[in-house]
Amino acid sequence: MKIILVVGARPNFMKINPIINKIKEYNFKQTKQRILKYILVHSGQHYDFNMSDSFFKDLEIPPPDIHLGVGSGTHSEQTGKIMIAFENVCFKEKPDLVMVVGDVNSTLACSITVAKLCIPLAHVEAGLRSFDRTMPEEINRLVTDSLSDFLFTTCRGANENLKKEGIPENNIYLVGNVMVDTLYKYRNLAELKIEKFKNLKKKDYVLLTLHRPSNVDSKKTFQEIIESLVEISKEIPIIFPAHPRTQKMIERFEFYNFFHKSLNYHFSQMKGIFLLSPLPYLEFLYLMANAKFILTDSGGIQGETTALGIPCLTLRENTEHPITIEEGTNILVGVDKEKIINESLNILNGKGKIGKIPELWDGKAAKRIIEILINKYID
Repeated sequence: MKIILVVGARPNFMKINPIINKIKEYNFKQTKQRILKYILVHSGQHYDFNMSDSFFKDLEIPPPDIHLGVGSGTHSEQTGKIMIAFENVCFKEKPDLVMVVGDVNSTLACSITVAKLCIPLAHVEAGLRSFDRTMPEEINRLVTDSLSDFLFTTCRGANENLKKEGIPENNIYLVGNVMVDTLYKYRNLAELKIEKFKNLKKKDYVLLTLHRPSNVDSKKTFQEIIESLVEISKEIPIIFPAHPRTQKMIERFEFYNFFHKSLNYHFSQMKGIFLLSPLPYLEFLYLMANAKFILTDSGGIQGETTALGIPCLTLRENTEHPITIEEGTNILVGVDKEKIINESLNILNGKGKIGKIPELWDGKAAKRIIEILINKYID
């Protein structure tokens, strides 16, 4: 059996890593006739080293077999480039199955291509919904799921979303969260390996990520968020590894005066917002696992903080990960300055949300996925 695995952006790498590892584990025990052959295709949607290549190094992912090198562009431009390039890959490789992960443009583009070629499609992290179609990711999720033959979900709520959309129940598989597989595998390694931040006192800083266009492309919205962060940073330092698009908007809006541009790792008495470049996975994981709490507009980090038991304040009006609110440590605060500050102060005063780890978030999601595919195609 030949599977093409597709990655394109930073979150994809954490999701594909445990799947590759489980394929290798299975193959190690098999005869040549029963192996799962995989081809790793990287679209090149993320092309910054710390947004892409460093993740392959940290997560010990083998170099991509095929790199499409599409780079940046508008959503349509990027999607079109990937479709054209990926169609040629499929013609040449003739896969039995294509697996896509998450909700980035690479996921959508490859799904459409595969569907038109009548190749079976598997979607890892299916069924997640924000119910906000102004988010490009929501369109990617809806289209990909409508085209998929295997829909691997992280929670029962995702299963229900898919059933309501008319997806046959026997195509839906609750397997858990593959990002949590990676998180559990590498957390101890991050603690042992990362020396860069050892002088930071644990639980004595906040970690911030911010990249969504709705938050950073509007000067007014971005400034209001920053002003709330400035107030919080008077109580506790904020470390901000900024996404390239966010750094571009900081420069465009001339917001650099709000930040310290370099981080003094002995800053126990310092306050403020410390602006960093994007971090490799292990460095970011170290900071996330040891933060007092997280401020983010990312989807994946909402799940990771729930798995780690770290309070998370999400700077969005909605989430495709409601289980992190229902069962986990996540609270939606939107971009309301007063709510952001008040919920942050609650955590600093010992009143942070305490959650539990959702069903099947046990580090074995990838194992379940591979077992399902083996049962379907090999046994």
